[in-house]
Amino acid sequence: MGLGNLIFALLFFAALALFARRVYLLFAMVLLGQGENRLDRITARLKSLAAYGFGQRRVVHKPFGVNHLLLFWGFILLQLFVNIEFTARALFPAFSLSFIGRTPYGLMMYSADIASGIVLCVALVAIIRRAAFRPWYIEGKPGAYVILILVVLLMVGNLGIHATSIAMGGEEGAHFPVSRLLAGPVLRISADIPMALLLSIFWWLHALVLIGFICYIPYSKHLHILTALINCFFRRLSFPNTLRRLAFKKGGVFGASTVIQLTWKDLCDFLSCTECGRCASVCPATATGKVLNPMEVILEGKANLETNGMEILRQRSFDSLERADEKTPVILPLLGESGKRQIQPEAAWDCTTCGACVEQCPVFIEQFPKLLKARRHLVMEKVDFPQELVTLFENVEQRSNPYGIAPSERDKWAALLDIPLISGERPVEYLLFAGCVPSFNPRMRRVLASIAEILKMGGVSFGILGKHEPCCGDPLRRTGNEYVFDRIVRANIEQFRAAGVKRIITFCPHCYNSFKNDYPAFGADFEVSHHTEMISSILTAEEPLPNAPKERVVIHDSCYLGRYNGIYEEPRRIIEAASGSRAIDMDRTRDESFCCGAGGGRLWMHESRGTRISSERTGQALAKNPSIIATSCPYCLIMFEDGLKDAGAQGSVRAMDVSELAMEAIIRRRKSTRPG
Repeated sequence: MGLGNLIFALLFFAALALFARRVYLLFAMVLLGQGENRLDRITARLKSLAAYGFGQRRVVHKPFGVNHLLLFWGFILLQLFVNIEFTARALFPAFSLSFIGRTPYGLMMYSADIASGIVLCVALVAIIRRAAFRPWYIEGKPGAYVILILVVLLMVGNLGIHATSIAMGGEEGAHFPVSRLLAGPVLRISADIPMALLLSIFWWLHALVLIGFICYIPYSKHLHILTALINCFFRRLSFPNTLRRLAFKKGGVFGASTVIQLTWKDLCDFLSCTECGRCASVCPATATGKVLNPMEVILEGKANLETNGMEILRQRSFDSLERADEKTPVILPLLGESGKRQIQPEAAWDCTTCGACVEQCPVFIEQFPKLLKARRHLVMEKVDFPQELVTLFENVEQRSNPYGIAPSERDKWAALLDIPLISGERPVEYLLFAGCVPSFNPRMRRVLASIAEILKMGGVSFGILGKHEPCCGDPLRRTGNEYVFDRIVRANIEQFRAAGVKRIITFCPHCYNSFKNDYPAFGADFEVSHHTEMISSILTAEEPLPNAPKERVVIHDSCYLGRYNGIYEEPRRIIEAASGSRAIDMDRTRDESFCCGAGGGRLWMHESRGTRISSERTGQALAKNPSIIATSCPYCLIMFEDGLKDAGAQGSVRAMDVSELAMEAIIRRRKSTRPG
């Protein structure tokens, strides 16, 4: 072994030692989180890893994603072929992968050389994009340029080695098509620089950059190179439409006030952020000037983890990888006003829980569930929450609705509709659960009446609970008041079972999601349907409805109906059946829909910063020149009517529930078939 090889060996093994120590510390810090089972459904997880980790499905779905895919796979090919052989030859000069056979080896080198050229090009394109055409949601931090420049230098070193060797007659150009093209320029350069020296320069450039990569990656923003595939494997296999049920015991911890009160997967999320900004690009709070930026939440969490994790591990002298106790002292709380290595409480309250961030993240980071855990802490441990929620909590506890209106008013909407009250002695097939907002809002009462009329027309056997109907509890759970939510759910399940309820129809997607996804953890096994599912089936079974007067119906997908529960087609089928034409999608639609601003308890909180989210979404709808904005959620309907008022468009554009469109069409049919 020559002196150069010895120097490389010393530097290489020192870099590996630094790399291994850093990875060990990061692994130890992740294990400080609380337990969570993410080893179920292994086959599905492996498929997810293949599709989203190696296949980069969410990455290529967006503009410029193919560039990243080429960079990713080009780098993998180089690591597998070029750098393994380069490192082995640097340590053992006689080593070569050519023992695998001339043809396989030649094909391998051919592929790696092309990959080097591709990676060089896409890295240069990425640098130009960041410098001159960077989207607003991507920050221009130096770290991104550092890694891209290192990639460029690594490719220059690799291609330069082979181009110089070809120019010197030491390698077959047929195996290195890109390097062969560069051999000519190398010959011209060698007129001033001896070829042997030029080869040595390229060799050491490649060697030092490779060693630099090993040292730099686990300390940089590109740590996700190591963690992203892990995160894709351990992802939640369905949308996070519910939260873990809390166990209320004396001395327990409720919510997350410190980073180690989060789960190990939450902590792995912090280390997996690619800083691509896609979560921020779709966040309604970020778009309208609120404090919340979901990417910054994750990055502050990462900084908090590194600060506290290192201190906790130092106290343990690195001797143990045991999980931290939830009450282990930390030097820096997770929540704080500074916004430096802490998540600001205002960011937690800005969240509408729409889930757009989770839906867009290419490595399946779960942003908003962490904010809900923070809300639990703020409400149940610190009693620190927006003043408007005091009224909400008191009203739901005392009168079982957010408005504080007497329960006797709850069934006024059904007074003239001849709907039976459900009891154990008067069984019906379905409970029509009206919900708090529809029951007490005059505008929503009209929608409820339409839903009930269509269900009766379709021969559905249903009843209501009338003044005895409770709140489903969703506003409490999404604003962090888990203790009262827990009590309400258990009481509701007991009440429903006593009344013989087995199937439930809801108007509100928030009630729907709560019954379908939250209640099972408490032992409920009800069959839950949304009114759009029922009405869509009824209209399909009935004779065609007469076409409406020509309308431009723009559809808004409710977050809790769409992203949370995958219901997209039923509202569209209702619109088409009722109007005779397809619904018009906004630019942000289906799983990319932009929130109306009311979810996560925001319906009962003021927007004191930036633009109103409802105004932003209404503007997106008005850009399609509609005569009707259709939705399937009472929260959304309220927000669109407010948005139309703000835009001065209330007289020319109507906001309607899809059931109202169906009811109007049914009335037209009745008139058209009326004798005389």
